[in-house]
Amino acid sequence: MGLRAGLAVFARRRDELLRVAHTRDVRHALGDLARWCRAKGVPCEESSDAELDRLAESSHHEGLWMVARPRRWLSTRELADALLRHGSAGTTGTAVALDRVRNPYNVGAIVRSAAFFAVDAVLLGAPAPHPGLPPIAVRVAEGGAEHLQLARTTDLADTLARLRARGVRIVGADGKAKTASAGFGFGRPAVLVLGSEREGLGERVRAQCDAVVAVRGGGAVESLNVAVAAGVLVAEMMGR
Repeated sequence: MGLRAGLAVFARRRDELLRVAHTRDVRHALGDLARWCRAKGVPCEESSDAELDRLAESSHHEGLWMVARPRRWLSTRELADALLRHGSAGTTGTAVALDRVRNPYNVGAIVRSAAFFAVDAVLLGAPAPHPGLPPIAVRVAEGGAEHLQLARTTDLADTLARLRARGVRIVGADGKAKTASAGFGFGRPAVLVLGSEREGLGERVRAQCDAVVAVRGGGAVESLNVAVAAGVLVAEMMGR
């Protein structure tokens, strides 16, 4: 899971924790978590690196592994409601939507950027039901996933159409778009849509965009990695 990601789960939704395991090396960082587990009767055990590798099915756990109840995913209606509340209770009226972005490292980096800039939600689009954020993505997000509301859909174009019908502006990203993202007025409420690493925005998804923008570069390389582009675009969206 990752140390920061795990501590964020404890900070934001500790009552959903079911089991914890950690190595001796991170024991000093888990004082409050370990005491809470003992008080609540939640299993919290010190384990070897090899055992955590087995539990996490990865060696990139940073010494902490957790089991928690699944996150609750927003419906399209709830997501629209949340975006339309922009300006109240600390909401910003913004979301990032991912159109078939599959690489968990990119997904995690995008989630981290979205949380850093106080985006309200991330909407995952896929051609099949999405089981949730992959553990790798949660770790790469460094706790960012716990600061965002999450939604998912099997038909992103249809979901975006429903959001548009509620008054949410949809802005797509495409490296070849004629409109530059720098200085662009994203408006509120707004959803920034990022396409897959290879195919970009799907035709049906693109058709639902009120505008499509591009990050302008110097021309030495054709495009940015989707996670890097997301960081630039989210900063521009939130900065205006």
